[in-house]
Amino acid sequence: MTDLPTQADVLIIGAGAAGLMCASVAGKRGRSVLVLDHANKVGKKILMSGGGRCNFTNLYTAPDNFYSENPHFCKSALARYTQWDFIALVEKHGIPYHEKTLGQLFCDNKSRDIVDLLLAECREAKAQIRTRCDIQRIEPLEPQGFAVHTSLGKVLCTSLVIATGGLSIPTMGATGYGYEVARQFGHNIIPTRAALVPFTLNQRALNRQQELPGTSLAVTASCAQGAFQEQMLFTHKGLSGPAVLQVSSHWKEGMPVTFDLAPGLDLSDWLAEQRSNKPETSLHTALAELWSKKLVQFFLHRNGLQTKPLKQYTDSELRTVAEKLQIWTLTPEGTEGYRTAEVTLGGVDTNEVSSRSMESMKQPGLYFIGEVLDVTGWLGGFNFQWAWASAHAAGGLV
Repeated sequence: MTDLPTQADVLIIGAGAAGLMCASVAGKRGRSVLVLDHANKVGKKILMSGGGRCNFTNLYTAPDNFYSENPHFCKSALARYTQWDFIALVEKHGIPYHEKTLGQLFCDNKSRDIVDLLLAECREAKAQIRTRCDIQRIEPLEPQGFAVHTSLGKVLCTSLVIATGGLSIPTMGATGYGYEVARQFGHNIIPTRAALVPFTLNQRALNRQQELPGTSLAVTASCAQGAFQEQMLFTHKGLSGPAVLQVSSHWKEGMPVTFDLAPGLDLSDWLAEQRSNKPETSLHTALAELWSKKLVQFFLHRNGLQTKPLKQYTDSELRTVAEKLQIWTLTPEGTEGYRTAEVTLGGVDTNEVSSRSMESMKQPGLYFIGEVLDVTGWLGGFNFQWAWASAHAAGGLV
């Protein structure tokens, strides 16, 4: 269906997680709702998320799991629509799900289940959705409302909701359009950058680890104020895996990143214990209990360490070996950028938006929800929970 209603109480730009959620909430209040998206289908980022199974929320969602120049902004919305509220909605629709790790909830089947849930809620709310619709310009009206000129025609609305997401994964249709709208109405944009994104390394470093792509290990990755204990993955371009994605949100160009390669272990004490129990065992054989043989060889070679039976190491030598092996500090060349980033740090300045309703403090009737705002969650379902919570806050008041 391509015919476009000429009027709506609420016009939502963006048919992703936040936009569809907001549409269902507003529609159930009796508002006439129209959702527009330039893509050829709705919920593209939902469909590819979580390896195709959508990590739709996290059991342990709390304000501390989010980054923002205004860290208090997210508290109100998260408190009023919690992870338990969205879980109840998932259960209402009979969608099977499971906890993977660290409170991360995934669909048992496919991400399509979450898109179907949102579309069913929109149908129940009588919200209309149009895809393949480009926004050409937005014109504020007096005394209130907007005229939105699109490739399918003009729509008049009382409330306008911007749910366009950030800049991450442009192949999914991501653009900076939401920031353009914000600027049009006088909003400040907190500088944006790719987050939850793999690191790239220089060619010299890549040459040293050319046997390792596809190899992973548990680490604690630290940078600035962030520290995360999860898996790290070696890639053909550098480093990835949950620990790297998490710490990338704290990284800026030129900053070092530190990896504890034996988290929760004092490697010096552990090697001393191995020497006591198995003195004839060589260093590389002992270390193979912690890491794969490829990794042992890589870590020994990188630190210029020779291997010999443990009994031949003095206490001092063993401590030196442990210090060299346990902590790895490097400075990434960069990141893979928005192409593979899961989210965008920065966005519409939340000091200029109501934390209760998501309404602009500069333009009555204009709302911002989801990733377009300067609120970015950790890896693990937190960004979806922000989409649900911010959309619910706006949908209840538009």
